[in-house]
Amino acid sequence: MTTASLDPYVVGRSALHRADARAKLAVTITYILVTALVPPAAWPAYTLLAALGLAAVILAELRARLVVGRVALALPFALAALPLLVTTPGVPLVPLPFGWSITGMGLARALSIAAKSALSVQASVVLTATTPMAQLLLALRALRVPKLIVATLGLMWRYLFVLVDEAQRLLRARVARSGVPAEHSGRRGGTVTWRARVTGGMAGNLILRSLERADRTYAAMMSRGYDGEVRSLSGPTLDRAQLTGAVVVCVVLGGLALVSLLLWG
Repeated sequence: MTTASLDPYVVGRSALHRADARAKLAVTITYILVTALVPPAAWPAYTLLAALGLAAVILAELRARLVVGRVALALPFALAALPLLVTTPGVPLVPLPFGWSITGMGLARALSIAAKSALSVQASVVLTATTPMAQLLLALRALRVPKLIVATLGLMWRYLFVLVDEAQRLLRARVARSGVPAEHSGRRGGTVTWRARVTGGMAGNLILRSLERADRTYAAMMSRGYDGEVRSLSGPTLDRAQLTGAVVVCVVLGGLALVSLLLWG
């Protein structure tokens, strides 16, 4: 893994890449909230939300493989909804051993949770792929998110690359000190137990190095007058057209949530 592979931003010149980060963040948050509020089995609402998500992907000119791959990383968490298949009361559909059965309402709820997860993650993928992290942090402050939360997110993001760099140094040191006898056909190391012990030692070394690096980083930041607020030049004012577009999209999403609650809630 390289530090470049950790950055979800994809360089591009699409309309969404050029859009203001504040407008994109507001629309994304509204989209995720509306997706969470849509009742189970409101399939027309989920279809409309999926169409909006697909339109955003096309507008951002992102590759389908990239979006699907990133969304698939979060789908295993939707497996937590599987118990709903048999624990939700309803009309039995598929009989199971030990007196269990998959109910219609349980199936609808499980599929709805999976759809909510996929749509929410897709919206986040589009946002992070079209907006650099620095602009996202400034957009959070523009939306009046407390500076402590924004500072914590920024430090976590930047220190992630430091951890990867330290881990790569340890791996290079291990490879440089690992001879490969001819009779081992290129295999380094010994048994699984030996490898686990070496890996544990490397993990402990990484933690110690990270703590030392964190102390040095903190001291350097304090010596430069850091007080929790990231200073930057004043950004451009939000374009009226982008502001109007963001408001219209948020209103449409809010109307979709209201209609779905009235019809299926």
